[in-house]
Amino acid sequence: MTTTTAARPGRPTQLGRVEFTTLLAMAIALTALGIDLMLPLFPAMRSDLGLPEGSTAVGGLVTTYFLGLAIGQLLYGPLADRFGRKPALYLGFGIYGVGALAAALSPTLSWLLVARFVWGFGAAGPRVITLAIVRDTFDGERMSRAMSSIMAVFILVPVVAPSLGALVGGLIGWRWLFGFCLLASIAVTLWSRRLPETLAPEHRLELRFGRIARAARFVTGNRTTVGYALALTVLYGSFISWLGSAELVFSEVFDRAELFPVLFGGLAAVMGIAVFTNGRIVERIGLRRLGHGVLVAYLLAASLLVVLVVGTGGRPPMWAFLLAMAPVLCSHALLIPNFNTIAMEPMKAVAGTASAFIGAVQIAGGALLGALLDRTFDGTVLPLSLGFLGMAVVAAGLIVWAERGRLFRPMTPPVNEPPLVSSSAARSQVARSGVAAP
Repeated sequence: MTTTTAARPGRPTQLGRVEFTTLLAMAIALTALGIDLMLPLFPAMRSDLGLPEGSTAVGGLVTTYFLGLAIGQLLYGPLADRFGRKPALYLGFGIYGVGALAAALSPTLSWLLVARFVWGFGAAGPRVITLAIVRDTFDGERMSRAMSSIMAVFILVPVVAPSLGALVGGLIGWRWLFGFCLLASIAVTLWSRRLPETLAPEHRLELRFGRIARAARFVTGNRTTVGYALALTVLYGSFISWLGSAELVFSEVFDRAELFPVLFGGLAAVMGIAVFTNGRIVERIGLRRLGHGVLVAYLLAASLLVVLVVGTGGRPPMWAFLLAMAPVLCSHALLIPNFNTIAMEPMKAVAGTASAFIGAVQIAGGALLGALLDRTFDGTVLPLSLGFLGMAVVAAGLIVWAERGRLFRPMTPPVNEPPLVSSSAARSQVARSGVAAP
């Protein structure tokens, strides 16, 4: 795809592939910005909100954000399938901005937790719509390459956000930093006016409970989609726990709080490099073969991490911990876009609803699992390392179930979903899936 043309009559807009991908990446990067920018500011937030030093209560700011992110997706998916991708995207941007402003003005932790939920609810819009637009536009391994490019930019946010948050937040305070997120959402909203509407009017689905229920049954009845969505959920559980506890790990386990932005950003940079290489690797060996191979490598890396941590009483040398964590996080960076692609591949007829289902299950389940894992923090990295290994084992079991034990197969286009769907073909496909067409 060299250009993408908007479907809005009278105002044709053409985006080059680079701008198209970058715009989608920046839209979904707002999600990460709402998390990573504030991580170095937890100590200041504890002080301002009257919390004890080292309190884990601020971890709830991550959990409530993710819960809003999960629940919100159940709204945006059906809206995107009915009214188009762009109106649902604008709604998400608007709620995102309101949540960021409310968080900046919150007088207590309780109010801040509510604001963070609203903020996450808004962030769900860009997350759902971005996946739906990619599914509208690409198929198969081309979809994986596009998703990798988007995720690469998305992962670069944690590289710079903690350092930016520590630097700017130290000068202007965490409340003004939340205001910066509001400004970022406004900027991306204005830019997104150039984005084409990828859902043709004749493919829009009615916003009725019966239709949504049939679409949900279509999604949940697909073994591949369900299996990979659940695998993503448990993988997110360990990753969200890492996001929520990383500041405590570097400050309390390794006594290097001042280096947190650099160390956290360095690990995120390694993840970014892995995602940048994903597209090229997919072209060479195929989507499923890459995903399953990385899953095996992930199991091995998580096992080595546990061996290191157990052998050092839960407090390994920091350099050894960083070296052991790098391949674990690289595996996450490769598995997330590829497993999302495989889960979405059969879902072109109901891309918005499917994206909402996958995202809601993955984020809500992951947030709850991450919160439970956070509670096991005991001043060492043993619970975290055991969590990574345990989640990896469960994810592997779910993938084996989804693939009926036949791993490393090449990916083939679904027989009921040609790469380019005509109007009549789309209606026929929707009818076969049991989802009432408009």
